[in-house]
This record gives sequence, C-alpha cells and structure tokens, in this order.
Amino acid sequence: METAIIDDRIMEELRDAVGGENVFDTIEERGCHSFDATQERSLPELVIRPHTTEHVARVVTIANRNSIPIYPRGSGTGLLGDAGYIRCGIVLDLKNMDKILALNVRDLTVTVQPGVLIRDLQDVAAKQKLFYPPGPGSAGFSTIGGNVAECSGGVTGMKYGVTRDYVLALEAVLPDGSIINTGRKTLKSVAGYDLTRFLVGSEGTLGIYTQITLKLLPMPQKRGTIISYFRDFHDAMKTSDSIQVENRILPRSIEFADMECIKAFGEVSEVTIPEGAKALLLIDVDGNEKNVTNDVSKIEGICRENSALKCEIVKREDERNSLWQMMKSVLPSLFKIATTEFSEAFCVPRSKVLEVLEKVYGLSATTSIRVAAFGHIGEGHIHLNIMSDKREDEVLIRGFIGKVVKEVVSIGGTLKAGQGVDDVKTEFVELELTDQEIGLMKDLKRMFDPKDIMNPGKIFT
Repeated sequence: METAIIDDRIMEELRDAVGGENVFDTIEERGCHSFDATQERSLPELVIRPHTTEHVARVVTIANRNSIPIYPRGSGTGLLGDAGYIRCGIVLDLKNMDKILALNVRDLTVTVQPGVLIRDLQDVAAKQKLFYPPGPGSAGFSTIGGNVAECSGGVTGMKYGVTRDYVLALEAVLPDGSIINTGRKTLKSVAGYDLTRFLVGSEGTLGIYTQITLKLLPMPQKRGTIISYFRDFHDAMKTSDSIQVENRILPRSIEFADMECIKAFGEVSEVTIPEGAKALLLIDVDGNEKNVTNDVSKIEGICRENSALKCEIVKREDERNSLWQMMKSVLPSLFKIATTEFSEAFCVPRSKVLEVLEKVYGLSATTSIRVAAFGHIGEGHIHLNIMSDKREDEVLIRGFIGKVVKEVVSIGGTLKAGQGVDDVKTEFVELELTDQEIGLMKDLKRMFDPKDIMNPGKIFT
C-alpha cells in the first residue's frame, strides 16, 4: 500500500457527501475489498458504498480535487486481478446500486443500476419471455456494471454476441465528477461518435457507470443439449469445426474442457465419465422446436462420426442444469488441486484454436507446469489455468504466460477476450497494439482523466 492521502478534512468531506454510514475505514471492510477471485491483495484506504448517481458524482469530485485514486468495484468475481489492483485511495463499492429501474416489453429494453446481478436481470426478463444472452459462469453473483466494464461475453457469445452488442445507453460519472448520458434507447443511433461503446470495456479507467440501458431479445422457444467425450482434443476440435463450418449449424454455445478439467469434474460431479476421455464438448442449441430437434440429431451424428467415446442427448432440464453447473465449477475445482495457479484467457481465430492448444501443451510438457484448458471453443475463446504444486514456480508460470501471449498475438489473437488486462499481461499490450494506437489511447485517457485518478495503472502502466 502506498502512503495514505486521505486526511481528516477529506474524510469529513466524504462523510458529508454520502452520509457517514456509507463510508468505511475499518481494517475488516478494507480487507474485504482488497482482492477479487484471484486472491491477489492490495489494501485501499477507504471503502464507500454510494446509493445514487449524485453520491458517486460527489465522491468523484472530491477525489479529483484532491488527486485521490478511485477504484470502482462490482462483486469482485474477476479472475484477472481487476478488483485487486489498488494503489491506496478509495474503493467505490456499487453493490447498493442494485435496482432494475425500468423494463419495456414493447421496446425490448431494460434500464438498470450497475450493482444488479446478471442472474437477477435474466430472471426478471424471463418472466416477460425475454432474454438477456450475455452472462459469465459467475452470473449468479457478478454484476452488470462489472460485465460492461470488461465487455464480458459468456457461453452464448458465438451466436448472440457480447455485452457491447446489448448496451444501448449509459449514464456515467466522469473523472471530474460531471455526469454524462450517452446513446439512446433505440436500436439505431449514429449521431456523432459512439461514446457508449467507447466507455464499454474501459475497465473503470474513464468513468463510472450509474445507469445502463440494455437491449433484450425474445426468449427462444426451445433448447437442446448434447454432451460428448473424446480420446483427445484433436477429435473435439474437428467436431466443433464440422458442426459450424461443414454443416452450417450455429449453436447457442460449444464449450470445451480438456483432461485436467475432466479430472477436476470427477471430484465435484456425479456425471459418469467414460474411460480414456481426455476432452469433452458441451453443446447447446436453441430456436423453434423443429429446428432444435433437427440440429440436435445432426450434432449427435457429427460427434459419432468424429470418434466420440460417448455422446448423449440431454433429455431433462435438471440434467442440463447439472451439466452446466459442472462446467461452471471448473475453476473452483482446479483451485483445489494445485498450490499455485494463474488463470488467463485469450481469444484466437477459430482456425487457429488447434494450433495454439498444441503450442500450449507442448510448452507445458517441457516444464513442471500443468495446464488445464477450457472455454467457449466455438468462438476461439480459451481459458487457461496454469498450475504448479510448488509455490516457488510463480516466476516460471509468469514466464510461461509470456510465451503463450506472444504465440497468441503472433497468430492474430487477442490477450483480452472479455476479462481485464491483468498485471501479467499489461507488459504485453504493446505486442497487440501499435505505438500509434497506444499513443492515441493514452491521449484519450489524459483527456478524460488528466489527474489519472480512475483505476490508475490499469491497461497502461
């Protein structure tokens, strides 16, 4: 932690601005806000829980005037240190801004505060037979504000797109404390520059969202699920390609997990895993009843044609839910089997998925590091868990990640696929972006935030 910069005068000013009951300086509260799902820790000086846009604006105004760093926080479920990258200053915990403000069935829109949980939003929409597709595995406890800040995708991205495809309008507090409204509650708006999408994915470095208007879709009539196990990841990749490229089927999702993940599943799930399985695909399709029935039948045949050890059409809703819960449990399951673990995510062109996995496994074979790979393989989005049983291997793991990042970028991939840029990958941003791009982005950051108080050090050091 850096030198304290919030003195008694500033503390009193902040309490007057939002109410003393919303300002916390105990070691317990600060400690609870010093980390996210990565367990990387960095202690803030102060935690503030605003309830309104005006509260946020007042806090930011005071922070800007006194050059105090501010770190917006959702629910702290990030896997790349997004909520643990703190240099002194204030954590602005938005958990109390959790209202669904308006749902318009005719316009297919919903306006929410940033602290609304993704699952709660999806449940409210479902009651109106509407559908908000983006949602990470942590949808039950991650917030819409955090998802917009990271431009998260989730398992349905290959068919339905990612968060930015659903954000129509924003209310946000800028680094000087002013309030801006961007976008319109319409599907089309090209008046001026697209400030809405400029702010989406900015990781809390340009402003703080206080209201978010999202597009909704009609709920699909039917959903079908297939789970298939393979002898190796080559057969799994061939199956994914055959479904999409050769047979022109666009599933709702194609999820992949490798041998290490399958081992972890065996510890937390009652699913029967066939002997010799080293890869699995969990495939969802949706649409009208006729199309779903046809697609499920075709996909089952494609899996068997590609030497599936076991292929099963899921008949019951509880079975489907159990399988998806198994997939969502992969990270906590892996945390149990390794002393030291780093989680990273990348996205590569679909045609390069096999190549990059072969490279990753090849690099792993030359070290004491174990790798578990899973992800939204239908869109080239790969999650890597790099694991070791030795705590002293952290330096080795960081070097391994560097090699993987260079490989990903060299084949046209990106080091940011829907999560933030963590401290490991920040140094590699220049591999993906040109000097001209980085210079322009830094100029924009300085224009929005000349005192660099909004999540300082994030994205660019």
